[in-house]
Amino acid sequence: MPKFLAVDFYCGAGGTTRGLLDAGGYVIAGIDKDGDCRITYTRNNRNETLDRKYPKFLALDMFPSSPEYPQGQQKEVRDELNELIREYRALLPGVPLLFTICAPCQSFTKFVQRNMSKERAKDRDRSKDLLTQTVAFIEEFQPDMVISENVASIDSGQYKKIWTGFQADLRKRGYAVGAGRVCASKFGVPQRRRRSVITAFKSEQASESAFNPQVPLSANIDEVSVYQALKDLPSLEAGEKNGKVPNHECRNLKPINRQRLMSVKPGESNFGFAETEFGDLSLECHRKLEAKGKGNRGFGDVYTRMHPDRPSPTITTRFLSVSNGRFGHYDTNQVRGLSLREGAALQSFSDDYKFYSKGMDTNARMIGNAVPPKLSAYMAECLLDLWSGTLK
Repeated sequence: MPKFLAVDFYCGAGGTTRGLLDAGGYVIAGIDKDGDCRITYTRNNRNETLDRKYPKFLALDMFPSSPEYPQGQQKEVRDELNELIREYRALLPGVPLLFTICAPCQSFTKFVQRNMSKERAKDRDRSKDLLTQTVAFIEEFQPDMVISENVASIDSGQYKKIWTGFQADLRKRGYAVGAGRVCASKFGVPQRRRRSVITAFKSEQASESAFNPQVPLSANIDEVSVYQALKDLPSLEAGEKNGKVPNHECRNLKPINRQRLMSVKPGESNFGFAETEFGDLSLECHRKLEAKGKGNRGFGDVYTRMHPDRPSPTITTRFLSVSNGRFGHYDTNQVRGLSLREGAALQSFSDDYKFYSKGMDTNARMIGNAVPPKLSAYMAECLLDLWSGTLK
């Protein structure tokens, strides 16, 4: 029997769902308009309890249809969930229902829009409302528990009202709400990934302002290093693919970038590129900054190697490229960036979790956008304990 039922909103390739299954839950459905995620999501996330079926993947748009946005499919989402939730709640009366709501985070991050098309900018702006679109679903289906995760900065600055407003909406509907910032490395994820998290559960004490259950800040376990996470994966050359390990393939390197990686030790910055055995390999942007003489040296982590004895930096959707961060392999005998499999491992996916796409970029996007399964599992377990405690 499952410990809880769940619906995973904005499920992507299934990081949150995988964690919910590992925590003993039964995932009824995952919702994401990105159809590229369907095969990866369903093939890796068979339920391990009850009927052992796969979650239903609803490739639907969460926004309501309107003259301005005719592609919205909110009614279709509601109809599907109404049927599914009614079926499983009748089958398992008394088993709590959990909604996980991890809206796409790109709209809440700081990025340069210089090269963004007007249509893409409009889509990003619209996506800022995805979190609030779920409030109506919470109102209608009354889940016993809710988890929401997003970028750390959503709880401050210009997006704070969205995050705090969502918490207020939950409290108005009888939920006890906890919120806080966490780092995934504190939960067994071999990666420094800082996120804001909301956990909420139905409680008669919700109206008491002093009752604010705390989001756990640590699992009280040792951090996992890059070396520990990647040491058992076979060696690769730049541009090579291993036929035996799923998704263990990496990008090729330009000669100058190969020289850059050969010139830097694991964990070092790129500020020494001006004087290497290959000559001056310094970045053009760094040269321009130095010429201005303002003391700003630019980013020191691009074209560099990860430190083997620490968790990795945040795995982004562009972790395949050493030009986008400290994504060089820690082993100096492997002059290359990370493979897809290594990026997934640093997100805490197991090695048999296969990403199904013909393009490396699509797979990297699915991996980088995912919620680390170990983080999802721990939050679900803690929230279930809190909810159960109120029933005693």
